Amino acid sequence: MTQSLFISDLHLSEDTPHIEQGLVTFLEQEGDIDRLFLLGDIFEAWIGDDDDSPLALRFADAMKRVADAGTQIYFTRGNRDFLIGQIYLNQFGAKLLGDSECMEVAGESTLLMHGDLLCSDDVDYLAFRVIAHNPEWQAEMLSKSLEERRALAKQLRTMSKEAASNKAEDIMDVNDDTVRSVMAEHDVKRLIHGHTHRPYRHPMLSAERIVLGDWNRTGWCLRERGRSLELREFSL
Repeated sequence: MTQSLFISDLHLSEDTPHIEQGLVTFLEQEGDIDRLFLLGDIFEAWIGDDDDSPLALRFADAMKRVADAGTQIYFTRGNRDFLIGQIYLNQFGAKLLGDSECMEVAGESTLLMHGDLLCSDDVDYLAFRVIAHNPEWQAEMLSKSLEERRALAKQLRTMSKEAASNKAEDIMDVNDDTVRSVMAEHDVKRLIHGHTHRPYRHPMLSAERIVLGDWNRTGWCLRERGRSLELREFSL
């Protein structure tokens, strides 16, 4: 019986030690897990795989303990940690997934995403995403010093929060037509994603969309046990 955990949107930073400790405690309490899926925005910002910050080192150590216990870890880039790469993930044997990845979950072919690409009404963000995912833009960013990148990441976070505060709530949620189109393209009846911070299990006729929650005062996870799935909230 396969046992898996799906989590996203922890937004780890040095300002959120309770979430970092909550993650460690949560994984210790969960015990034997076959697969751990980290579906994006695990970090509030990621400046490159050469990041030597204490947080990056602590997270790698924590994940290595999980991997050494026999858990395969999968990582999907989010809109905050889109610069994360296989070099960093190799420190704990994680596999980098693409923006849209199909895997068997609870006996069903399931589409895994971070979720930002589903918010097709947020045209300003999607325009920035095209720029930020351009290899030339990324190469230029990674050529800067760590201090320069940290300063730029802080600036981008501030700009992102200001932009979000001026957007209507529905713009930052998924577009239903986009969801149906993406699921049809991948021929799946189940979609799991994060990003929107609106945890819920949405029935869709013969299909389902499961939204993971963000971590703040509480944490959220989706747990697979064989053919069953449970979306739950817990204290940190």
